[in-house]
Parts: sequence; structure tokens; C-alpha cells
Amino acid sequence: MKDVIIALDFRDKKSALTFLDRLGGARPFVKIGMELFYAEGPGIVRELKERGHRIFLDLKLHDIPNTVRGAVGSVVRLGTDIVNIHASGGIAMMEAAREAAETSGTQRPLIIAVTQLTSTGQEMMNEQLLIHGTVEEAVLHYARNASAAGLDGVVCSPLEVSLIKRELGDAFLTVTPGVRFAEDQKADDQVRITTPGQAARSGADYIVVGRPITSAPDPLETYLRFKKEFMGGIHAYTA
Repeated sequence: MKDVIIALDFRDKKSALTFLDRLGGARPFVKIGMELFYAEGPGIVRELKERGHRIFLDLKLHDIPNTVRGAVGSVVRLGTDIVNIHASGGIAMMEAAREAAETSGTQRPLIIAVTQLTSTGQEMMNEQLLIHGTVEEAVLHYARNASAAGLDGVVCSPLEVSLIKRELGDAFLTVTPGVRFAEDQKADDQVRITTPGQAARSGADYIVVGRPITSAPDPLETYLRFKKEFMGGIHAYTA
């Protein structure tokens, strides 16, 4: 189940497709976030599915349970493979998301919950968000709530993966942004980061990589290196 997901953080469809064309025959698992989805709408999901890509639709849904229920019911009909919501919306909201996916009449995607963004550090969480304790404690608490709601897993940093796996089991998925090569010291706006090898050893199921691949001089070579270091030598153009 391990894989590398490329974050398509582009302003429009033309930019995203131009990048994907640079990958030749590869059809990677891709993440469509708010920037691209809000610019292009549901059509971008359908088009990339037709091109053979699996889709992580990263909209971080967070609202009252009934609204999230309706939103999840809409996006799962697009053929998405992973959909995420914010764990901070509470167990009832997460249950509503899961129920919507299960009753949509289409193939159920994985439903995962965002714990704490990788841009959130200890001081920010305590002082700005008024969440007490350590980041690890907060992430684990949200992960337990997501598990109680029947979700498939969470988004967390690689630093919290081993803790979550130990508490909630290997079947509970962890999707981890904040991954860089050891020689790449540019963290951009992320705080809690590790290398692909460290993420693999921690037990992460998926890593999400954006700018280190999309801004690379040779994105295909960089993508394949991430796959090799994370997945233990897989070179094939797998979906």
C-alpha cells in the first residue's frame, strides 16, 4: 500500500498537465488541493482520473456534520481515492463524512482526518491555537477520535507516525507531508519534516511531496528517487 503522492499545487489545469507531461509514461498518485480545485472545479478530478491517476482530494473539509456529509457525498462521486477532513471538527462530523462515503452508491474512497498541519510548531499550537500539551499528544488525541469515528487514518507529520501506529495499529493509515531529502535543507513553510527513508522506517503508508518534485530540474528522476528511498527500490511506473 505504500506510495509517493505528488502534490499538484498549481494555479491552473494547464500548469498541472504541463508538469505531468514531463513525467513521461508515469501515472503517479497525485494530490489535488484547494488552489487547483478552486481554480478548475470538479472537471480536473475527472480529467486526471481518465488519464490514469489515483486522486487524493485535499480539501480539508471542516464544517457542521450535515454540511460535511453533503460535501463528502458530492466529492466521492468524482471517483476520488482519498478524501480528507479536519479532525478538529469532532467525532460527529467525522462520522457524518464516513457515512456519506459509505452510502454514496459509488466505490468508497479512503476517508482520513488532518490532525495538525506540518506548518504548526509547539509554540504556535500552545500560544496561538490555545491547544495545551505537546504536538505529539494533540496529534494522537485527534487520531484516536478519527479511529473512534471509523475513519481509515490520518494526515500527520512523519514524526508522529510510530506513535500512532503503536497506539492504533498498523492498519490505521498515516499520510505524511513534510518529507525532504537529507541534503535538502529548505523546509519551505513546513516545520515538522523528515527524509523519505525516515518516514518509511517510522511506518508511514503514504508520503505527500510537492515542491521538491514539482520544482526539480528533472521531476521524473526526483520522483523515482523518492519512490526508491521510501518504498525500497521500486522503479516501475506504477499508478
